[in-house]
Amino acid sequence: MLDNEQFNQISLSLPILRNADPQLLREFRQVVSVARIPAGRDVFTEGDRVESIALLLSGVVRVYKIGGNGREITLYRFGNGQSCILTASAILNRESFPAVATVEEDAQAVMIPADIFRVWVGKYDAWREFVFDLLSQRLSKVMSIVDEVVFRRMDARLASFLLIRSRVQNPIRITHHEIASELGSSREVISRILEELSQRDFVRVSRGEVEILDTEGLQSLAAL
Repeated sequence: MLDNEQFNQISLSLPILRNADPQLLREFRQVVSVARIPAGRDVFTEGDRVESIALLLSGVVRVYKIGGNGREITLYRFGNGQSCILTASAILNRESFPAVATVEEDAQAVMIPADIFRVWVGKYDAWREFVFDLLSQRLSKVMSIVDEVVFRRMDARLASFLLIRSRVQNPIRITHHEIASELGSSREVISRILEELSQRDFVRVSRGEVEILDTEGLQSLAAL
């Protein structure tokens, strides 16, 4: 059971608790637990039975799919105040987890047992709306990834990826393998495209780094 201090701290990250039904709040305090999950640990792997769902209070979790050829593609990430829609879907449909969820940054999470999660969805309007909002937001993200993979050229996707990452840091500290895992490609393909971009003076590539030299050039490529 959560004490007052724990509950108040959790409420800062989970706005749903601020105006929730008093009965839901009582049950929440009684049944949830708080877990710390270190970076690098898999929360779920494909085929796992889902016995609980995590609502993050801190940290970042990456959810990705591994194809039969061994390639990875990132589906989405979630962080503070968020949860995993694939976990929610697996619980509601009583199915196994269909991807891999790995902690990228040390995480602290509220853990809710799967059976309780299902009961709350049927019992409390506020909780049901919270879950459906999560599903809606993440579904649109996944659909945009599907659209990119099917309809956009890889060089345009890579240009978009680099432009987004460069808003945070430039040079971007990332390996070719990591880029390939994000975009669902192979390291060889990414290396070839980066070499082409380097020859056009759009980027400078060094070990573990990509520096953006020509933002406008990348923007033109990303628009294709």
